[in-house]
Amino acid sequence: MIVLSVGMPRAGSGWHYNLINDLMMSSGAADARVIREKYKLQNILTEVNCNISVLSLRRMAMVSIPALLGNTFVIKAHSSPTTASRFLSSLGLLRVTYIYRDPRDAMLSAYDYGQRALAKGRPNAFSHLLEFDDCVNFMMEYVYIWEKWMKEKNVLIARYEDLLTNYDEEFNRLVQFLNLDRTSLQVKERGEKYRPGAGDKQQGLHFFKGKIGRFRESYTTEQQKIMAEKLANYLPKMGYEV
Repeated sequence: MIVLSVGMPRAGSGWHYNLINDLMMSSGAADARVIREKYKLQNILTEVNCNISVLSLRRMAMVSIPALLGNTFVIKAHSSPTTASRFLSSLGLLRVTYIYRDPRDAMLSAYDYGQRALAKGRPNAFSHLLEFDDCVNFMMEYVYIWEKWMKEKNVLIARYEDLLTNYDEEFNRLVQFLNLDRTSLQVKERGEKYRPGAGDKQQGLHFFKGKIGRFRESYTTEQQKIMAEKLANYLPKMGYEV
């Protein structure tokens, strides 16, 4: 089986992926990084967190091979659902989680992260976001992707803010969705490892500030008005105030 951890960029998707990956490995699943090497999937599962990018028929077929051979592993994506992902899900070969965040905070985080990397001379996927309009257009694409995932069946939907403020409940929902033993000592240990604030050296979680509502302090009144207008049809459905 493949567990697909999908998320809006800068919405705790790295945190969610690593939590899920560790939970599954504690229950006997393989490390996706080992699967990537063993089955020569380096061009399909990229970056540290085995990001599959688009869920195309070819890519999904390639990662299905080790799953069909009896391996269970966790991969990551930021992209939309597809016919291929729906088909594998209907077969029980793919289990999907999706995490999102207030897009205004995610947008600010993406900009900050890109600019920090640019200042260090190591541009990343967000470093092209130089102007406010660039950031808005970039994030709206992921809002449209959010809308598509919300219409999918058998997907565990999580919010970054809920994971921060109500971790125990969200963790239990995740464990139940993954069909893991909540009473297992290893499962409990993994849960504590990824608890918010569990340690200053939590690696691979893509945290920097992670503050809820930080956009209200960083964007001007006019910029917040523009975002409110753009997101007027989405924020209430996402559970946020316009």
